[in-house]
Amino acid sequence: MGNMVNVALDAMGGDNAPGEIVKGAADAVRDNENVKVFLTGKKELLEEEVAKYDFPDNRIVIVNATEIIEMGESPVMAIRKKRDSSIVVALNLVKDGKCDAFVSAGSTGAVLAGGQLLVGRIRGVERPPLAPLIPTAEGVSLLVDCGANVDARASHLVQFAKMGSAYMKYAMGVDKPRVALLNIGTEEEKGNALVKETYPLLTSCTDIDFIGSIEARDIPAGGADVIVCDAFAGNVALKMYEGVAKVFLSKLKEGLMSDLKTKLGALLIKDTLKSTLKDFDASQYGGAPLLGLKGLVVKTHGSAKAVEVRNSIIQCITFKEQDVNGKIKQYLDL
Repeated sequence: MGNMVNVALDAMGGDNAPGEIVKGAADAVRDNENVKVFLTGKKELLEEEVAKYDFPDNRIVIVNATEIIEMGESPVMAIRKKRDSSIVVALNLVKDGKCDAFVSAGSTGAVLAGGQLLVGRIRGVERPPLAPLIPTAEGVSLLVDCGANVDARASHLVQFAKMGSAYMKYAMGVDKPRVALLNIGTEEEKGNALVKETYPLLTSCTDIDFIGSIEARDIPAGGADVIVCDAFAGNVALKMYEGVAKVFLSKLKEGLMSDLKTKLGALLIKDTLKSTLKDFDASQYGGAPLLGLKGLVVKTHGSAKAVEVRNSIIQCITFKEQDVNGKIKQYLDL
């Protein structure tokens, strides 16, 4: 029990709450004996959902929270006014040391604001970035930042690179993470003012493996392990990535179902195709951590189903076991 990882889970956030959120929690505690989940939300609703599943005794705890932060609300105002919301109650469990990590599929703005206001930044961290793992031909890469800091400075991007390197090395097991700067070309002289200022700073960093600039088209091929950018560029790249994947899968299915011949072919390759496409399913990698906070804060997709919630909880176990926050401090010389 000394190695138990306690995860605060916002059970009311997301399009599929609370059903899929609770199911993900039940799956996580069934599959892992060293995790305990604290569900925050309306007690009566959660009790109904929890009763649907079998899991080890005392491994899921319901913490009553009477309010919900809606997607359209001002994040900072909602965090300050709705103190009994599922997000705030869960974040306070991390702040007070009762939980090691927080997971939510709710309002991204509220999670980002609450993470900084309640959990707090590691001293010396200028801006915590949101860093999702994205599938590539080589496995996964970390895109940092994808949504937290739209207007970033060069010093922020340098910290993003170091925090991303620490995460990929200790949480994902990449021995020497290759770091690249998202750009419109690979030549050093290309890019906007932010990229041009950041490039030489990253080049002078001796504690990361900076390989230069990377174009967006080279990300899916696995051209780098850590892709550094401001949140505006990162979010555009991520949404395009997701959109192209969705359209591709739709057109592929349409083509395979177009006539009898293609349907027979689809039947023959069904298992292989399913296995291949699974590698590009982002839900299996969990959510996006907000790096640089005193405790782990993880944001999953608003449309997250049980499998992504489960994997986000499992993600928290590795984060704690590998002391990723401690390694981030070392990388930043804090």
